[in-house]
Amino acid sequence: MEATYIDKHFDLVVECKKGERKAHHDLYRLYSKAMYNVALRILNQTDEAEDALQDAFMEAFTKIKDFRQETTFGLWLKQIVVHKSINILRKRRAVFEDLEGLDVEVVTDYNWEDEEEIGYKIAEVKNSITLLPEGYRLVLSLYLLEGYDHEEISQILKISEGTSRTQFLRAKRKLLDILKIKGIER
Repeated sequence: MEATYIDKHFDLVVECKKGERKAHHDLYRLYSKAMYNVALRILNQTDEAEDALQDAFMEAFTKIKDFRQETTFGLWLKQIVVHKSINILRKRRAVFEDLEGLDVEVVTDYNWEDEEEIGYKIAEVKNSITLLPEGYRLVLSLYLLEGYDHEEISQILKISEGTSRTQFLRAKRKLLDILKIKGIER
C-alpha cells in the first residue's frame, strides 16, 4: 500500500501556476513566517534570513510550473529555503572548507535516553542554540529542527556522513555546556 499525502494548498498552487497574482500572495502569506524561521535557524541573522526567504520565494514562483506536486508545496519550498540559506552561509564564510580535512576522533555515543526528561524552556534552548559556532548550529538545526538525517545533511553540506554525525554530537555537548553555564537545570 502506497502512502499518500494531502496538500491542503493543492488548488492554490494550481492557480499560482496559471499566473494568478492573488495565489502568489496567498502562498507567500501562508508560508513566509515558517520559512523565515527555517532560514533564521540556519543563518542566525535576520537580514540574511530575509534575503534567503526572498530568494527562495522568487525561485519557487519562477519555477512553479516545473513543480509536479508529487509532494507538498511546503516541503518543496522548505528545500529551496534550506539551499538558499546554506548558499548564503557559504558566501559569508567558507565554514566547511576545513571540516573534511579534520582528523575526526571517534566520538563515543553519549547515553541520551534521558533526553525526554530535559525540561529546558524552549526559548532558553533556542537562545542557546544561537550561541553555537556556525558549523555546529547548522548541523544541529538541520538534524533536530528541520528533520534531515545525516546522509541528507552530508549531501546538502557536501561533507561526509561521519563529519555530520561528529558535528552533531559536538553541538549537543556544546549546547549542554552552554545551558549548564547559564544555570539551566535538567
